[in-house]
Order: sequence, then C-alpha cells, then structure tokens
Amino acid sequence: MIRNALAAALLLTAAPAFAQETPAVPVAPEQPAPQYQTAKVRLETADGPIVIAVETERAPVTSANFLKYVEQKKFDGTSFYRALNFPGRPDLGLVQGGAKSDPKRMLPPIAHEPTTKTGLSHKEGAVSMARGAPGSAQGDFFIILGDLSTLDANPAAQGDNAGFAVFGHVVEGMDVVKKILAAPVSATEGAGAMKGQMIEKPVPIRSARRLPE
Repeated sequence: MIRNALAAALLLTAAPAFAQETPAVPVAPEQPAPQYQTAKVRLETADGPIVIAVETERAPVTSANFLKYVEQKKFDGTSFYRALNFPGRPDLGLVQGGAKSDPKRMLPPIAHEPTTKTGLSHKEGAVSMARGAPGSAQGDFFIILGDLSTLDANPAAQGDNAGFAVFGHVVEGMDVVKKILAAPVSATEGAGAMKGQMIEKPVPIRSARRLPE
C-alpha cells in the first residue's frame, strides 16, 4: 500500500513540465461575527452555577431590568420553580425561575422588547422574560433548551403575537439547566397552562451576582 502511494506520488511529480496549472481561485476572508456588548451574571443554584451573558446592547431595556434585580439582590433566595418539557424530548423545553410574583421583590413592569427589534431568538441557551400581557414583565425569567423559536415575535400571527423578550444566553452551566429540566414535577400544582409544570422541590437560587468585566 505504501509502495502504491509512493508510486502515485512519483507519477504526479513526473507530469509534463508544460502542463498548465489551474489558477487558484481567491477565497474571500471570512467576516468575523459582530460582537455586541454584554454583561455576565452568575447564578449560584443548589444544582450548580449558571453564567448568563446579558445583552445590554441589543436588549437594553430588558437587560437593565434584569441587572437591577441582580444589583438589589432580589434573586437571592428565589428558585427555579417551573420545568416545561416535552415527552420523549429531554433536549427540548424551558426552566423558569425568579421572583415568582413575590410583592417584596417585584420592581415596576417594563416595556416589551420583541425579538423583531432585538434580533435575538429563543434558541438553545436563550434567556427570556416571563410575562402576561406585553409590557407586564417584572422579575421572572426562563431559560431555553433546544429550539423554541415559536416563542419569538410573529407579526403575522393572530392575537398576542409579540412573543417573549430574549435578553441573554447561557455561556456556562447548560448541564445545570438540563438537570433542573429533569427534576420531578407535580401533576396537580400550577394554574392554567402551567399546571403539571411546577417542580416538586424547587431548585434554590442562592445568589445572583454580576461578574467583573
């Protein structure tokens, strides 16, 4: 086999000197992906740390709100309390945590920043705000596993088509998110669409801190 390879190499080098070489086609250099300003926040949970890159440039209103909760330590002592998964799809779903409408923790609602404005999407690791009506988001957020871009804004859809406001993405700790998603849920707890999605033993968020730049 080695001999055959060597013979083939010799045949190539013995090609006529007058054979014309095909000119190389110039390849355009790859353009670097645009870099956007972010701030990193570390959530210390009972299942391990999760680090979020908060999109301060692309989603300034929603990011400022989230960072205010962090700076005022309003997430300390909260939990991840909801896990929405799909049968047979452990790689697809979301986990929700935060203030859980605790009046002692809540700050005023913020304006809605749709994905059509920010350019962000509900893909793997995205962090987004929970809400009722558009403009009602306060101190609860969720993390996406898999592709749930159906939660993006869709102006062509009927009814509430504003979607949810993505404002960051997980850069460390997706294994922790997957562990939370796999936590047992109660078959009876939760109201409306959230019934059967409440984690039996919510996963404590011990602290949320902004990391140095």
